[in-house]
Amino acid sequence: MKTGMLKISPGFEEIMPPEYRELVDNGPYGKDYGIGDLGSYKELLEEHPLCAGCGLALSLRLTLASLPMPEDTVIVGSTGCSALAFPQVALHNIHSLFGNQNAVASGLKRALKLRFPEKEKDVVVIAGDGATADIGLDMVMQSWLRREKITTIMLDNEAYANTGGQESGMSMQGAVLNMAPTGKKFPKLSLPEIAHTCGCAYVAAASPAKPKQLAKVVRRAILVAREIGPTYVQLYSPCPTNYKFNPKETVSLIKQREKDGLYQSKEYISQEAQAFLESIEVKK
Repeated sequence: MKTGMLKISPGFEEIMPPEYRELVDNGPYGKDYGIGDLGSYKELLEEHPLCAGCGLALSLRLTLASLPMPEDTVIVGSTGCSALAFPQVALHNIHSLFGNQNAVASGLKRALKLRFPEKEKDVVVIAGDGATADIGLDMVMQSWLRREKITTIMLDNEAYANTGGQESGMSMQGAVLNMAPTGKKFPKLSLPEIAHTCGCAYVAAASPAKPKQLAKVVRRAILVAREIGPTYVQLYSPCPTNYKFNPKETVSLIKQREKDGLYQSKEYISQEAQAFLESIEVKK
């Protein structure tokens, strides 16, 4: 996308919605904004229909603020809570069928490379744990095994939160949910380790409780995917509605879970990715 496409044709300024005018005048396109600039520009996501205290919404906001080149980024989403927010995202995005997001992203990345051989176009999958670790796990893993140059970001709220709170593969063992009244019977899926084993060049687990760390791993994942191969980021995004905690306690809950060892931030970096990151981060 050319940033010039965002300009409003002369004479139409007054009839355009004020939100669009603000995005044109004060948006992030072409300006290399980051997480530290939040509050100083028109964000790509502001109002949204998700629940108060939604960890997924907070993770999505921080992720969008961390994109290296939003003007040349296409997001591929899937069915779930995040799909309710994407109509409010001022960014190219595609809604795929439940679980198909990595297959769609793979084809899109290849097509963009053919159409724009001289230009970097970042394709980023953003989906929940149901679409990523359960229903879509086959196509997610196949994109990793084929070494597709895309980034997969899972917003892990540990449930099928959009359809009543069923347990997912990412729910903790013993978790009591609306449709798991006696507690989940098997452990949480170790998807970062699976991604690492499947050959992802960069894998990280983070949370919105540490925004700077989240921003760093998102940017690293996207930059590595451009040059080397598939990358995976898992963002712990608790759901106050289905886990029935106070919406104001989302961040403090994440910190307590990390303190108790129930959630851990981590990184797996291949030797090739490590050398690449050192070269660009030292230069910067």
